[in-house]
Amino acid sequence: MEAGKKLNGRYKVKKPVGTGGMANVYLAHDLILDRDVAVKVLRYDFRDDEDTIRRFKREALAATELVHPNIVGIYDVGEEDHNQYIVMEYVKGMDLKQYIQNHYPIAYPKVINIMEQILSAVEYAHQNRIIHRDLKPQNILIDENDVIKITDFGIAVAVSQSSITQTNSLLGSVHYLSPEQARGGMATNQSDIYSLGIILYELLIGKVPFEGESAVSIALKHFQEPIPSVKKIDYLIPQPLENVVLKATAKETADRYKSVREMAEDLETALSPERSAEAPFMPVSMQEDTKVLTPIDTQTHQYDGDAVPITSEKDLEQPTEKKTAHHQGQSLKKKPKKKKRKLMWFLLAIAAMLIVFVSLLILLSPKDVTVPNIEGLTEEKAKETLTQANLAVEDVSQEPNEKIAEELAIRTDPAAGASVKEKTTVLLYVSSGKKTVAFKDYVGESYEETRAALTDLGFTVEQQQESSETVPEGVIISQDIEEDNEVIPSETTVTLIVSTGKRGIKMRDLDGYSQKGVEDYANENGLELSLTQEHSEDIPSGYVISQSIEAGKIFYKGDSLSVVLSLGPKEVPVERFNITVSIPYQETKETAEEGDSDEEKSSEESKSKENQIEIYLEDEQNSIDNIYQQFSIDEDTDTVLSFTLKEGETGRYRIVRDGEVIEEKANIQPESDETNDEG
Repeated sequence: MEAGKKLNGRYKVKKPVGTGGMANVYLAHDLILDRDVAVKVLRYDFRDDEDTIRRFKREALAATELVHPNIVGIYDVGEEDHNQYIVMEYVKGMDLKQYIQNHYPIAYPKVINIMEQILSAVEYAHQNRIIHRDLKPQNILIDENDVIKITDFGIAVAVSQSSITQTNSLLGSVHYLSPEQARGGMATNQSDIYSLGIILYELLIGKVPFEGESAVSIALKHFQEPIPSVKKIDYLIPQPLENVVLKATAKETADRYKSVREMAEDLETALSPERSAEAPFMPVSMQEDTKVLTPIDTQTHQYDGDAVPITSEKDLEQPTEKKTAHHQGQSLKKKPKKKKRKLMWFLLAIAAMLIVFVSLLILLSPKDVTVPNIEGLTEEKAKETLTQANLAVEDVSQEPNEKIAEELAIRTDPAAGASVKEKTTVLLYVSSGKKTVAFKDYVGESYEETRAALTDLGFTVEQQQESSETVPEGVIISQDIEEDNEVIPSETTVTLIVSTGKRGIKMRDLDGYSQKGVEDYANENGLELSLTQEHSEDIPSGYVISQSIEAGKIFYKGDSLSVVLSLGPKEVPVERFNITVSIPYQETKETAEEGDSDEEKSSEESKSKENQIEIYLEDEQNSIDNIYQQFSIDEDTDTVLSFTLKEGETGRYRIVRDGEVIEEKANIQPESDETNDEG
């Protein structure tokens, strides 16, 4: 059944997960309840067998009644296109056979825990009058939390009872088959108990007790040979634990556990120190004394065709006349016996004829032959080999095979090693080469899901990552194999281009960028740019003051970027005004110097000296540390001071006469001179 097929429009098949003797199992998805399920589909070679189909349906419906934590739940039973199927709970894990192979040796407490779960499920089934009939590790699942789930309850009975001699498909089941089933008898609760004992044996030893070349040879060992001792293989196994195996697998049902509950209770204490000195289990049927039957030793004397008992020697010594009379009497009494003798001879004749007839049937009936192994032979050689084995080749079918080359034989149905009658028709399967599949279009699909699906099909998957403005992260952008190309999965490597999402870009520091530089950067990287302006005392007009995405941060195409540009320093209104200040003159006389004549000294002393004036001013254009005006006066003098001030600012001035500060005022403002304070 191909992946993608929908059963009844509800169950979408994902992939095959297992193959059994009479059915194939697929992982599917329930589209209505949105959950994964397992779908078991009756094999093609059983779909026309009405008896098998009837039993398949009956046993499947019976299994739906079993609701137990250690039994796989049955959800649905149906049919489509002559395909009988069962929908059941999907258990994510492995079967117990694989678990044993992966984890052997298994700790004894763990073995008991696994068996307790199995026994609980089987006990529940028996309480509901359902016998499993095919208990084996392949039908027992263990999930990721070590929870046991048993499947195929009662389904095995749908296989023809003669299958052991017709096909090798039961080779796995026959390892766990009870002696009474191997003899062709009815399966009972104790048949399941026998299988449980074999499963416990395998959990302890890692292998089954009996092996053989065919299902028949293994079945014979189940009722002819004793179960090998587990303690002889692993001496550390406690005797009580071996006793559970021995009692469960006793040849006679009378020696086995009467119920699964009895076996569970015995197993529960198998590791208890109180039972450490327990003796090995011995079946009751082997302990009874042999009964000797005493043979009857009676001498007889033949006379006239009749047997006459000889009771003593006197009988031989009787007179002739007495004997004659005696025999005459006997002759009279034996007339009715002659009729019985005739009837006896008639029956013997019929029996002889029957024996001859049966013998002829046996001689003329087809003999049992073993199907030869034709794997790897050419088609012609395979046909020749089968013909030489007195088998008939009905048809030749082709099927893909990963190991066997094209046009070479793969297998037969019945399988190699099966015991069948002469002239049995077999189906020959020839390899068509490795299986090819039409490659699908995975563009737009999740990479992880696609990788898992392709890997399950046998492909080697490689990926290359690439950013994309339109394809979300983790989604496939493109593939290197075109859609519908026929390829062999095991020999094909596919490269998938996977989106990493939008390409991230590291933000640049735009400090020192002009408006044009910012606009060019935004265009190159696909940014949505918005510009604003504000005054700055430090940043020249037209250059970046700040940016909304910090330098070094990652951005993506289509993101928004806001940039503030400088308008330069803010212009403040300037006021210009004049104030008039009066500088008083201070009279001083010039002093005559030594050496001057008396007339000169008299003249200089009477002459006034000029005052040296220095004016300092502080405003937008002048500093108080620099001379604003410098001149001499010889009388009181007014002078005008010109101030240039920004709005809200104040000025100051200082007047120095002959090196002495005679006036200093601060907080000079227009039209408010009277409020000025002295400095």
